Amino acid sequence: MITFVEGTLEEVLPTMIVVNAGGIGYQILIPLSSYNKLPVIGTRLRILTHHQVREDAQLLYGFSSPVERDLFRLLMAHVTGVGPKLALAILSGMAVDDFKSAVVTSDITAISRISGVGKKTAERVVLELKDKLGVAAEWEAASRGNAPSGIERHLHDAVLALISLGYKQVDAHKAVKAILPKLSTESPADIMVEDVVREALKHLLS
Repeated sequence: MITFVEGTLEEVLPTMIVVNAGGIGYQILIPLSSYNKLPVIGTRLRILTHHQVREDAQLLYGFSSPVERDLFRLLMAHVTGVGPKLALAILSGMAVDDFKSAVVTSDITAISRISGVGKKTAERVVLELKDKLGVAAEWEAASRGNAPSGIERHLHDAVLALISLGYKQVDAHKAVKAILPKLSTESPADIMVEDVVREALKHLLS
């Protein structure tokens, strides 16, 4: 599984980039949200990826941030009828924070305005993310006026990342809580979401 590609940006299109990594050109499909954050051609970059293996092809999807990749994976894994093409369209058509807010408030109209997303698909997105997974509860908790910061915010993001990988919300919460004693020995400034997810995965797989 290819989780990131680091190299020189060789080619840029609104929906695709080519990265030269060790003399190999990786074609990576991206949403507009990531395109807007790309450096100039010839610059070295590190882009997060989702590697999809099919019978007829191996595809790489790239993202400028973990939250974009997590949302992409959530949509594909847990919303009926949403594949990579539509998941990219959703990321291209709405900022991640705006999308989270729309799901939390059941704003079907806002989601259905995204190109390629009709009313029925928007309703499925809200229903299956909000009611079946409890994802909206995590987003709501992380976006209130007294939104958590530091380690607490990392814990919320880690739970969402684990759900995007296919774990149930309750199991994700248990794993994150189980590793809290280990994390408490470190300074909050030194802890990254990736660290929390890595330790939680070790606990889940042990």
